[in-house]
Amino acid sequence: MRQPDPAEIAAALDPHGLILRGGFHFAPDEAAPPGPGGTPAKSMLLVGQAGDAPWPHFSRWRQSQPQDLADPLDAWSREVIGAIAAQFGARAVSPSDRPWLPFQQWAMRAEGLRPSPLGILMHPQYGLWHAYRGALLFDIEIPIQEPADAIHLCNACDGKPCLKSCPVDAYSTSGFAHETCRTHVGSAAGEPCRTGGCLDRNACPYGTAYRYALHGQAFHMAAFIR
Repeated sequence: MRQPDPAEIAAALDPHGLILRGGFHFAPDEAAPPGPGGTPAKSMLLVGQAGDAPWPHFSRWRQSQPQDLADPLDAWSREVIGAIAAQFGARAVSPSDRPWLPFQQWAMRAEGLRPSPLGILMHPQYGLWHAYRGALLFDIEIPIQEPADAIHLCNACDGKPCLKSCPVDAYSTSGFAHETCRTHVGSAAGEPCRTGGCLDRNACPYGTAYRYALHGQAFHMAAFIR
């Protein structure tokens, strides 16, 4: 098989609303996960989304699946990215794989991003409205342009509205109060969060053109409280 071309991989992902989110070469002394051949991978490409571009494709697929399917978005992502991996001689891995893989660290390294006060990585174009759905691991080094550090928009945001909109102050400089948030979202008082998404996330002034549609935000909130 000839050397995989990231441009061709991107073109294969496009009909599913997915995009490449950068990549890197593993260092020789790095504890890289196995590639498709079982030996430590040499290159990695992240696969993800900007905005809710995958939603129409996922929704059509969902109609043909059992209604009680667990984690359908993960299942769809695995199916699509797995097929792309097979096409280009890669091994597909997912953020939900056990044991956990360091997707957050991979993303910061691949795109030069840093976390927002909410923990979501802040993207200079997409703001907080993006996600990573998987990664492709290769046994060989493929052409990858190593990124420079991205502009961290949170540094220029003095008001930090993302820390002031949650009715139960789930996010703070001390971290994320997971159970406090989950309990509130599942309660009668949490109906605005369940139907309209995280109020703190929606308060961020950056990347609003990529904000997920309300039905997509409601889907993610329902998955969060299950």
